Order: sequence, then C-alpha cells, then structure tokens
Amino acid sequence: MTDDLLVCGAGPAGRALAHRALSQGLSVTIIEPQPQRPWIATYAAWADELPAWLAPETVAATIDRPAAWGTRRAELDRRYVVFDTAALRDSLDLSGARIVRDWVLEIVRPTRLGTAGHDLPSVRLASGKVLPAGRVVDARGVGRSPDLAEQTAFGVMVERERWAEADTLFMDWRGDNGAEPHEPRSFLYAVPLDDDTVLLEETCLAGRPALDIRTLQDRLAHRLRSRGLGFTGSERIERVRFPVHGGRPGRGTFGAAGAFMHPATGYSVATALGAADAIVHGDPVWTPQARAVRLLRLAGLRALLALPPQDLPVFFDAFFALSPTAQRAYLSGRDDLTGTAAAMSRLFAALPWRMRRTLARAVAIPRK
Repeated sequence: MTDDLLVCGAGPAGRALAHRALSQGLSVTIIEPQPQRPWIATYAAWADELPAWLAPETVAATIDRPAAWGTRRAELDRRYVVFDTAALRDSLDLSGARIVRDWVLEIVRPTRLGTAGHDLPSVRLASGKVLPAGRVVDARGVGRSPDLAEQTAFGVMVERERWAEADTLFMDWRGDNGAEPHEPRSFLYAVPLDDDTVLLEETCLAGRPALDIRTLQDRLAHRLRSRGLGFTGSERIERVRFPVHGGRPGRGTFGAAGAFMHPATGYSVATALGAADAIVHGDPVWTPQARAVRLLRLAGLRALLALPPQDLPVFFDAFFALSPTAQRAYLSGRDDLTGTAAAMSRLFAALPWRMRRTLARAVAIPRK
C-alpha cells in the first residue's frame, strides 16, 4: 500500500506538514536521515502569523512592542514571540507516521497519473529503495550556493540580570560593534528566550557573500564590551548560516524548499506553520498574487544588497517609520500584492534621492 503523503525532510516545515496531515487522517511517510536530531536554532515570529491550532506552550517569550534602531529608536506596534524550540518540535507530534531513516537521492514526478498506481510520484533513496506515494512534498530546505545571498549570525545566551537594557531589540544597527564605516553592516538582535535567559546575536541580514562567523563574533564582543558586558567563556552560543532565497514554488515543495522564506528577512517558520493545512487540503498557495509578491520581495533583497553600508540604518529608519499596516503587509503579507506594493512605494518615497537612485537600479536589473 502507498501512503497518501510522503514528506522529504523533518525540519520545522516538513514536520508541521506531516503533523497536520496526520491530524486530518492521512497516512504519512517521512524521509529523514536523522529524525531524532534536536532543533538547536532560535525561531521567532510575529504573533498574528501563528495558526490557531498551534499549542500555546510552544511560545517561550512574548514581547508586545519590540524596539528597533537605525539612527534612532522606534517601537514596533506588533506582538513578537520567541519559540521554545524543543516544545515546538514536540508539539508537532508524528505518532502514526512511518519514519524512514535514509537520504533522498531523487524525487520522480510523472507527467501523468496512472490508474494502476504505477505512475505515482516516488522517491529514490540512498539505500536503493523506491517509495511511491499519493503525493510527494520536498521540505528539505535550500542548499548553500555562491549564487545565493545568506544570513549569518553569532550569538551568546546570557542571564537576564547581566543584560541591562530593557528593550527587546528586533534590530539594532547602531555602530558600536567596532566595524569601520565602509565595512558591511551587521546589527544586534537581543531577545528573551525565557524568563531567565537572553539571546544577544550579531547578525548579517543578507550578504553575497555574507559576513563570516568569526567577524560577527568579534563584533559582538566589541559591542557588548562597549555596553558594559563581557564574555565569561561559559555562555552557550548560537551560530547561524543559511540562504535567504532559493527554493522552487509549486505543489511539490514546502517551507524554504518551496520558496516560503522571506528573502529580505530570512523568516519562514511561521509561514510554513500557517500554510500547512492549505497544502494538506491541496489548496493553491502560489496564487498569481503570491507569485507577484515573491518577485517584489526578491527586488527588496536586491535593494538591500545594493545599499552602501552607511545607508542601511537610514533605510531601516524609513521602514520602521511606516504604519504598522504597511510594515505587516511587507513582512507577512505573502499574497497581499496591493499592501506589499504600497509599502514598498511609501518606503521608496521616504528615502533620500541618492538612495532612491541606488535602489531603482538594483530593483530594475535582476541579477542573473
């Protein structure tokens, strides 16, 4: 017998899809070489992006009004949440699924569906097995490539009492990290992980190539020293590196592999959680509006990559001065073409002329 759904990959996207399919009575196979591997990354989201079915205990910290700094402080009128990563993984229960520990070598998709089941989609595994299923969805993420811009970060986890600032910092572009004005910029991300711990992370939003981890580590140490906090050497650390774009939109891909990642921010987990039911039901998630928004977001990534380092804080001053509705449309409106286009137009109009020229050239000429 073949299962209704075969999911390649058991990261947040793949596990969410399999979990929701099981909850709706589908038979599910998951292909994952290390199914018991713990999730060690920090995941966060805007609270209004989360689906109603998600268990409340998956949220470890909630921030009503996170702050952001470009050249000046702004408060974001939108609730932000940080996940308890272990609780999130455990909540996406896979009881009842068949879990195969193997590597996917090839996904075969027939051009037509046969009535006898011989022309179903299938996967070829490293073990030599070939597994057919009613549907096959690739949720294995996006591999690194020199052609893809990446986000990198280095962070330390410290006790809350060691961090004197009251703000949760969604982005802090202030220049106290020791970088020279002409060097690529990075920002501080400072969020609570729970009641006792804060993550302090120096982040390169997007680069081709992105800043290396050692540079970010040095910048974080410099920034924290300038604010009266030094490393003890006993802190837990987090290293981050992943492509912020790539993937292929379509019915057979999901999560980052399905181009669900926001290319100008790197966020994708909440989008995958919110879209899992639609994928299970076979509803279209790549409407013409969603495809157009994706192209606008890719233009936004090109704009960020084109800006001189000294202009990034000015750019984000303008972005965080937009209305909460406009910010929400650009950050989360995956199929909100009207809202995304309006937000980008208002942002462009708010920038100095010299920056407009740079952005216009970057957006008009896609990099091949």
